[in-house]
Amino acid sequence: MSIDVIEKNRPRAYPPRPTECTAIFWEALEKGKFQTTKCNDCDSFTFPPKPICPHCWSSSVSWKELSGKGTLYSRTTIYAAPATFENETPIHAGIIDLEEGIRIATQLIEDEAIPIDSPVEIVAIRYTDGPLYGARKAE
Repeated sequence: MSIDVIEKNRPRAYPPRPTECTAIFWEALEKGKFQTTKCNDCDSFTFPPKPICPHCWSSSVSWKELSGKGTLYSRTTIYAAPATFENETPIHAGIIDLEEGIRIATQLIEDEAIPIDSPVEIVAIRYTDGPLYGARKAE
């Protein structure tokens, strides 16, 4: 299952610093795939991806693709951001409960405010220097 990719013709304001583990996530996101690690022992998802399960400390984890579908749990708008993000304001941020039971924080891509409890979908945002992800109201 792939997620939609939105093109942005500029670099990211603050690029992530991939690790050996998270590089797999960022490479997949660039191709429109949203995935994370899942423990082979306790069956728990972790996000962001981790090489060791924080629930049972097992190092037996596998990569699993996520649906990218969820519900908006909470939201806020940031008007006064650090200097690195001053050209990004206002920043709409939300907490998303994914179908798989993971709660994540991400930017909201919206023309008008997405109401709490609305269905949302994760999208990949492809900048000139790499990807990020965000959520928008599900269509």
